Amino acid sequence: MATQKTTSDQLRSVFKSILFILGIIFIIRTFLFSPYIVKGASMNPTLHNGERLVVNKLSYSIHDIVRGDIIIIQGDGQEKHYVKRVIGLPGEKIEMKNDELFIDNEKVAEPYLKRNRQAANYLEMELTGDFGPIQIPDDHLFVMGDNRLYSMDSRNGLGMIDIEDVIGKGEFVFYPVKNARKIN
Repeated sequence: MATQKTTSDQLRSVFKSILFILGIIFIIRTFLFSPYIVKGASMNPTLHNGERLVVNKLSYSIHDIVRGDIIIIQGDGQEKHYVKRVIGLPGEKIEMKNDELFIDNEKVAEPYLKRNRQAANYLEMELTGDFGPIQIPDDHLFVMGDNRLYSMDSRNGLGMIDIEDVIGKGEFVFYPVKNARKIN
């Protein structure tokens, strides 16, 4: 003979299921993946204002940060975050001469800047002003936005980024759906 659940038993079961689901969501957002909204134009044309991307918080527990990665950085205050591209790694010497990047005296290609370089050339400007050489301290990164003419980054406001302030790696844009794509 089957026992019939009372209304209170059914409500308790539903409540437990909701708590379990909320717990799983909390764990995923806190330790694994989290959404991030791009604010501003500093990463154009790679990322656009208002796009939403998934941040992989576990990525750098598995492997090291790599030059070219698009990362989310914890800024001052809980709600302040930045999205930037990793340009220089700990211990490297970085320099910009005549719009060319040099790391440890070796020229480094930056293919993701093609469109912005074309726009800067049209305006008869350099995309990235000369600076350096700068020695990057241990446990720090040098980051820049892809839209170098309009980016606050390690050159002009953010300074060197402590690796502890890296929230995670940008993986893909999921909204707007028509712009969904993998990044990096």
